[in-house]
Amino acid sequence: MNIRQNVSLKNYNTFGINVIAKYFFAFNELSQLQTILEDKKYRGEQKLILGGGSNILFTQNFDGLIIHNQLKGIELINEDTDYYYIKAAAGEVWHNLVMHCVNNNYAGLENLSLIPGYVGASPIQNIGAYGVEMKDVFYCLDAWHIHQKEIHTLTKQDCKFAYRDSIFKNKCKGEYIILSVVFRLYKKPVLNYTYGAIKEELEKMNITEIGIKEISRAVINIRSSKLPDPSLIGNAGSFFKNPEVPAHKYLELKQKHPDIAAYSLGNGNHKIAAAWMIEKAGWKGKKFENCYGVHDKQALVLVNFGCASGLQIAQLSDNIRQDIKQKFGIELECEVNII
Repeated sequence: MNIRQNVSLKNYNTFGINVIAKYFFAFNELSQLQTILEDKKYRGEQKLILGGGSNILFTQNFDGLIIHNQLKGIELINEDTDYYYIKAAAGEVWHNLVMHCVNNNYAGLENLSLIPGYVGASPIQNIGAYGVEMKDVFYCLDAWHIHQKEIHTLTKQDCKFAYRDSIFKNKCKGEYIILSVVFRLYKKPVLNYTYGAIKEELEKMNITEIGIKEISRAVINIRSSKLPDPSLIGNAGSFFKNPEVPAHKYLELKQKHPDIAAYSLGNGNHKIAAAWMIEKAGWKGKKFENCYGVHDKQALVLVNFGCASGLQIAQLSDNIRQDIKQKFGIELECEVNII
């Protein structure tokens, strides 16, 4: 086994934070994962499963074992009258999977184009964008149960998906290592382009016949124009979740801020755009020490211009959260996993 020591994680997290891992191990076969988990030398070490590092902020060196998932493979494993069943290994780059499906006319993932990260993270976070969530096309997944030392197959019901949430982030945190995910994709596309930005982009592109390729291209255009490329500017995409508030709180905010960006959830509650609050509070585009700050085109995105520490970005997120609580009476919750 190739266990490396004192490895920089700068190239393994999209924030580009230069912290050191005590031990680093990459696996591309299940047997390798089993071997490292059984090795007595590392049994007592703190462990972290790392994929694309697109939803993580390191604030200190990692005093333990990083296990980097490099399982690869995308295949059509079944189909019926209405659906294709596509199995993707957890170490596949998410956008590569989306492009594979779009190019083969497997419909359902096109709205999730250009989201950074690996396939294995998609069910943990229940990733979503432009009116679609991963759970909408999720069928099942295989995961290695660390304590029971066996593969478990989990269904959508088992995973208990919610907004940017699943059992992997709470009840079963640290119990599973996701190996592969099966998606149930449409043979007859159910196109979702009513989300304002997509509709406007399609019009701008002069698209008359809309299909999954056109939607994917529109989403890529939108994301490229609003979100910084992690290879150029360190970031982890949206840092905060959009908070849900009851009707009375929404009406109170609406009275004070007639321009509030929100939408009804149909149960009396409303989801408030965190980006709107952050921008309204004056944080959008702010730079600190010319080193880190809030992106000037999307207020949800905190950025590292190359010299920031994880602690500085974590402190910035705390300052924003405190300010939003003071100004709007709402607690912002982080999407990003701070370590």
